Amino acid sequence: MSEHQLVWFKRDLRLSDHAPLFEAAKRGPCLCLYVYEPEVIQAEDFDSSHLVFLNESLAELRDALREIGGALVTRLGEAQTVLAQLHEAHRFEALYCHEETGNGITYARDKRVFRWARSVGLRVREFRQFGVIRGLKNRNGWASQWKTMMQSAAVPPPESIRSIPCLESVGILEPKQFGLPPSKRVTPQRGGESVALVTLREFLKRRGAHYPTEMSSPNTADRACSRLSPYLAYGNISMRRTYQLLQMRAAQLRGMPKSGWPKALQSFEKRLHWHCHFIQKLESEPSIEFENMSRACDGLREQEFSQERFEAFAQGQTGVPLVDACMRQLSETGWLNFRMRAMVVSFASYLLWLHWRPTALLLACLFLDYEPGIHFSQIQMQSGTTGMNALRIYSPIKQVRDQDPDGVFIKRWVPELEHVPAEHIAEPQKMSFDAQLRYRCRIGTDYPMPVVDCTRAAVEAKRRFQKLRATPAARKEAKEVFRRHGSRKGPSKARRRAVPAEEGLMQTELFDLEF
Repeated sequence: MSEHQLVWFKRDLRLSDHAPLFEAAKRGPCLCLYVYEPEVIQAEDFDSSHLVFLNESLAELRDALREIGGALVTRLGEAQTVLAQLHEAHRFEALYCHEETGNGITYARDKRVFRWARSVGLRVREFRQFGVIRGLKNRNGWASQWKTMMQSAAVPPPESIRSIPCLESVGILEPKQFGLPPSKRVTPQRGGESVALVTLREFLKRRGAHYPTEMSSPNTADRACSRLSPYLAYGNISMRRTYQLLQMRAAQLRGMPKSGWPKALQSFEKRLHWHCHFIQKLESEPSIEFENMSRACDGLREQEFSQERFEAFAQGQTGVPLVDACMRQLSETGWLNFRMRAMVVSFASYLLWLHWRPTALLLACLFLDYEPGIHFSQIQMQSGTTGMNALRIYSPIKQVRDQDPDGVFIKRWVPELEHVPAEHIAEPQKMSFDAQLRYRCRIGTDYPMPVVDCTRAAVEAKRRFQKLRATPAARKEAKEVFRRHGSRKGPSKARRRAVPAEEGLMQTELFDLEF
């Protein structure tokens, strides 16, 4: 038997706390492999910006492996075929990789790979990457198991790696090689393990002090939020290492209760927990990428989909200023803070009455930090189709008053409204014709009329859901969904009392890992 080991990198592009790499390096020469998979890259939830970030991460990983004697081999093709060809040539002793809770494509791919491995007698060693538990029967005790993993010793990077010589690599492949257009992102975050670590440390030492109070407004969230989400999504840094660095910082700050830091770090820690809580849903029930979590919602929106409204939403041309500003920022940067993410999904699902699936695919391409487990679980929660969560029908008008009262964010991304005063910025269509001329914004010409009456649409959406949820079938479904996916630790009574009835938000306010 050969002593060669194969380490299959997927969304775990780092050296530190990488158990498959560490264990394989102890046992013999390693082939460190990344496979560019056309079925993944050309899928409807993938964007050129994802490939740019991935390539930056691969380039740094390649250089880091080289420094300790290793080499990163990249190949193009279907994963099982690539692995079979390499195994035929080198007869690896074992295949090492992390568990992955991805979309339906990667789920089916993993099953094909593991069936092939069994057929040729190749041992596969999979390791947990997050606090997600494969084969989980119910949620009882899940939180304590999560904490146990986070507190366990992180794995150091290998001191050295023996590589397998003379292996061809296709190098770094650009979007055009997959028929994708160049990324149009203006100020995206850069990929890589070193950038991830700098980002986290900067947040823990400086930017995070006002995290709880500044994370909701789009005017302050870009600096107050951790901005760690894409690095966790692509595995540039592990959840365990993030948690442990957080705990080290919390220990340093004990004795400084008036600084604001203890509350900020506690809030951040909760979101690390919720990160895995939501991925666990997709791990336990892969069908929620495609189907309503509560099947009682089947048929609720499907027959009323408006392509015209969907396109206006996608292009930031709905005539609802805060929604349009959010969608335009997202299109240019790949980032939006959690409160605004929840609001745009609420707007699309309730006020435009769009089925969540097309919205989910659109946003998957726009979010640089797209993490399938969190994405589809959160989309369904924000759309009301879990059956067990409170309806989250945001008012875009109220959100302007709460989060952007002077219209700073709106005017940055919707320059058509640059001269509109604050008192009209949430609903410019209500200005008189003379005011529209005075402020150089004619509604219907310079900026569109709203595609929907937000107040009436919210009332109608609430009526429909209340009617549905009153049925015996919906009540039965809600109990079953909670049995499968519900958190066993709900918000405190004080927290429930503090939540605005309009939004019904609990302590699950993250959205696509953006915290």
